[in-house]
Amino acid sequence: MKKLCLALLIAASSAPAQEPAQEWAMRNGDALFSRAELQERLAGQTLTFYDDGQSRFGPNGGYSYTYGVGGTAYGVYEIGEDSTVCIAFDNGASRCDLYVMNTARLIVVTEEGQRFPVRPAS
Repeated sequence: MKKLCLALLIAASSAPAQEPAQEWAMRNGDALFSRAELQERLAGQTLTFYDDGQSRFGPNGGYSYTYGVGGTAYGVYEIGEDSTVCIAFDNGASRCDLYVMNTARLIVVTEEGQRFPVRPAS
């Protein structure tokens, strides 16, 4: 299963990169990350959202999302050059999100334009 997820992630990463200013629902004050900045911010970390969901980014590309109401989805993640993170889930689903800073707050922006602020670390 891990080989399948890795193959999906590789195939997705060979697609042309999206231009955040044109393809993503950016707002005034949104600041993008470089790949190195996002890697440093995410690898080995857990992000907690206001619905109590948690994204865990393993240091070697493993990913899990635990829903606030219970249940966990597993997969692998890859950080793009354009402030994006793409995840290939073990169940075959995949997604890419844009990570931005706005007013000292980390925000995850979905391809549909939804914005999910991350709780500050305590």
